[in-house]
Amino acid sequence: MVPRHLAVIMDGNGRWAKARGLSRSEGHKAGTEAAKAIVTKCRKLGIKHLTLYTFSKENWARPKDEIATLFNLLTIFLKKELSSLREQDIRLKILGELSEFPFGVKQVVAHTIKKTENCRSMTLNLALNYSGRDELVRACKKMISQGISENEINEENLSDYLYTAGQPDPDLIIRTSGEQRLSNYLLYQAAYSELYFTDVFWPDFTPEELDKALADYAGRQRRFGKTGDQI
Repeated sequence: MVPRHLAVIMDGNGRWAKARGLSRSEGHKAGTEAAKAIVTKCRKLGIKHLTLYTFSKENWARPKDEIATLFNLLTIFLKKELSSLREQDIRLKILGELSEFPFGVKQVVAHTIKKTENCRSMTLNLALNYSGRDELVRACKKMISQGISENEINEENLSDYLYTAGQPDPDLIIRTSGEQRLSNYLLYQAAYSELYFTDVFWPDFTPEELDKALADYAGRQRRFGKTGDQI
């Protein structure tokens, strides 16, 4: 059984490039190609929601030329893949604040969202300028501004104010490159997510590597606080 919602922390582009004597930009370019292949694979498998950690709020601390490269790759990816997203019936959504992004990036993102809004077979979430803690603070502020009282607040309606409102929580979160942490990613939504860590750098994370992760996931028993006998 495949997860309804798969989330991925695409890590290791820079180290992949360094190991090959390439620039970090080349690593990010290779990572974009890997992302394209994984999106297509997930669509074929029938995974309904795929979330890719594309650019965190913390990534603003990186060198300016690297940030510019990331934005350029994002815009190229969306422009090139728009027709493919529509053909595959994939809707694009953004998790995060786009207001700080360059105007051109915001335009391309908004255009892609508009052109895919009626697609229903899969939702592709790109976490852009995203922070899990910031998402929770933002949700709380929205609830206060809308006059929701303390007694009305519960887990269900808090979820309605998150970027992922209307989508199931991730069943599986994959992180590549050997790191074993969430890095401020989907902190609320990950409460009962299964975690899968691999030493493979993101540019080398092929659809076959995804198959390995999904096979591992399929062998797990998700108990959600119950005993194995109750499942």
